[in-house]
Amino acid sequence: MNDLDIAKSVPPHPIRLITQKLGLPEEKIEPYGKFKAKLDLDLIQEEKVQQSKLILVTAITPTPAGEGKTTVTIGLSDALNDLGKNSIAVIREPSLGPVFGLKGGAAGGGWSQVIPMEDINLHFTGDFHAIEKSNNLLAALLDNAIQSKVKNLQIDARSILWKRAMDMNDRSLRNIVCGLGGKSGGVPRETGFQITAASEVMAILCMSKDLEDLKNRFAKIYLGDRLDGSPVFASDLNAQGAMATLMKEAIKPNIVQTLGHHPALIHGGPFANIAQGTNSILATKMGMSLGEYAVTEAGFGSDLGAEKFFNIKCREAGISPKATVLVATIRALKYHGSKPLTDLETEDLEALEKGLPNLEHHLESLKKFEIPVVVAINVFKSDTEAEKKLLIDFCKKLNVPVALSEGWEKGGSGCLDLAKLVIQEAENCNRSFKPTYELEDSVVDKIKKVSQKVYGASEIILSPKAQNQLKKIERLGYQKLPICIAKTQKSISDQEKLIGRPQGFQITIREFEFAAGAGFLIPMAGEILRMPGLPAKPAAESMDISGSGEISGLF
Repeated sequence: MNDLDIAKSVPPHPIRLITQKLGLPEEKIEPYGKFKAKLDLDLIQEEKVQQSKLILVTAITPTPAGEGKTTVTIGLSDALNDLGKNSIAVIREPSLGPVFGLKGGAAGGGWSQVIPMEDINLHFTGDFHAIEKSNNLLAALLDNAIQSKVKNLQIDARSILWKRAMDMNDRSLRNIVCGLGGKSGGVPRETGFQITAASEVMAILCMSKDLEDLKNRFAKIYLGDRLDGSPVFASDLNAQGAMATLMKEAIKPNIVQTLGHHPALIHGGPFANIAQGTNSILATKMGMSLGEYAVTEAGFGSDLGAEKFFNIKCREAGISPKATVLVATIRALKYHGSKPLTDLETEDLEALEKGLPNLEHHLESLKKFEIPVVVAINVFKSDTEAEKKLLIDFCKKLNVPVALSEGWEKGGSGCLDLAKLVIQEAENCNRSFKPTYELEDSVVDKIKKVSQKVYGASEIILSPKAQNQLKKIERLGYQKLPICIAKTQKSISDQEKLIGRPQGFQITIREFEFAAGAGFLIPMAGEILRMPGLPAKPAAESMDISGSGEISGLF
């Protein structure tokens, strides 16, 4: 059976039964149909947040198909519940672009999934649509202000940074010309689209603490410049009130259930290669308020997801994990040992051994945050006993706790050994994480510290454009913001073909983007696309729906 078949084989419980397990009053629940609901923000209680044990799940450098962080997150949370711990999984919402593109569904896998799987992977509760509409409302107000003779803000159309958003992979919209059609069509200018998960509105949603904070962050969005060089913000267009109005429901976390009928929160979905790569602060704090354990994920690999989770999200939210789970797969390690993607299912101990330095690097960089690390070997059917033994022995040699994670095949029962290790580490952790840099550090020093301590780079290079933008960062007063480096997820470095554990490489920052509303700077390393394209064979080609409404091919 594939993921969709498995998801359909388990009848979901009414969502009210799931919320009753958590003792939630009915007036705090807003049902969206029978099996999903939104939760009131006042269920978040800071006192309980500080008492809860937050567990972060991240991964080694992944193959294009991913290594199963979400599957491990869900399986681990179910296992913790099976061991008598009140645990809640807290994960990101899938983006329609990847769902119909390369990966297909993104709600876990096998017997470690969240349901209703079809709803979660498609329109869910409309959060992405609200984000998209809020983003595009600001774009419309901006073009209207450029055109207006009544309220002329002297905006330099050539300087506009704000783009429109759409939750689909559509490379044809990356670069466009808008405003055609004569005087009534607006002022012609170059612009483009970005995928919704890459928009600053998404990042802002995931960084906000309440609706008022969301509105204030919207007001701070930097749009471009006036003709005299002074900055233009969303507040200059009085856009923040209308944008926040569109988000009044989207700001509330969503609750669903796992196949084991345990609670799971799903909210927000920024990518990690171009944004902070983790669900909303609100959802994480909601999970910590309602559960003894809250298990969340951040990715792609730990060099992106975990670094940003600690240095951006945890710092802003005032939270710290009690343990980090590093997901490794035998197939990914063989890939990092130079085995072709098309041949990862055949046993190859030599390739596996050659790929182990990638795992070792992620372990070393994670330990610098001073939070206990457990390795979860996400098991695939093609893994052989000899390969599993080699990997387990390697972790034991490094004195790192390790367990097989068989959540795909067995659900929570396949993650019990992992859960026991996590409990042991979490209950003995009495410290907070150590950040990679201080906010008072210069922007260049922040980039150097992440590049050297997390990526293992020898040095950084700033392009002339980036060096010039540093002056603007100082002028705008953004130098004390945290950094969110955008780079490829396919390598620890900024060059996707450098797999394994590259040595002696440089990180090149070609330019900066300003996410002033979200509260961070984005140094751009390498060529990162904010609007992906579809692969040669999109997942959409395998999807269908019958006349009775039965969906197939969503996996």
